[in-house]
Amino acid sequence: MAEKIIGILGGMGPEATVELFQRIVKLTPAKQDQDHYRIIIDNNPKIPDRTAAIQDCGPDPLPSLIGSACVLERAGASFIAIPCNTAHHWLEGIRKSVSIPIIDMVGETALTVSQYEPSIRSIGVLATEGTLEVGLYQKVLAGLSIEALTPDSVDQNVVTEAIYKVKTGDYSSKEKLISVIDHLLDRDVHGLILGCTELPLLVSEGELSCPIFDPISVLARVAVELAGETL
Repeated sequence: MAEKIIGILGGMGPEATVELFQRIVKLTPAKQDQDHYRIIIDNNPKIPDRTAAIQDCGPDPLPSLIGSACVLERAGASFIAIPCNTAHHWLEGIRKSVSIPIIDMVGETALTVSQYEPSIRSIGVLATEGTLEVGLYQKVLAGLSIEALTPDSVDQNVVTEAIYKVKTGDYSSKEKLISVIDHLLDRDVHGLILGCTELPLLVSEGELSCPIFDPISVLARVAVELAGETL
């Protein structure tokens, strides 16, 4: 009986791609090597910056995203996971280019928030400027009757700096990021979405007093669930 093969459209950034791979491995119920799922990764750091494209100051990443998706499909992937929140702005365009499913990490994360007990009706969202400008999380959360609160412009600059520092291997912005989170908690949010795949590399799910929703963890869980379904 054939197993599904996980495809990871990565490189945005590479460390977030490694993190997703590790979490899939850790979530897989395996007693030996052969119990793990086959995973094909296209780690393509040459994909143009997604936020720059949204802000009309950089090239369109869609052709590169489509190219990587097609590489994974040709290599035999059964479905694709994309560990980059901002890239989901182009999700429908990528989906049209391949015949295999692509997990909607943003939608799955919002659904996870909506199913949390006790119910969450107000949540903070930390993400890239591009993700927030196009309202990726705000729109899907509003459809679930959940209010999304985002940082003010000063705090958003701190978040942006933290994200791009992590991409260079610099983790020195953790305390500044926690200060931004404290400001959101002061606004009576009931939880927090780490809506950029670099952010969970700075703040873990057990470090704060409020529930933290990590899209990488959600994506890994859904990928394992899908891979466990037989063809």
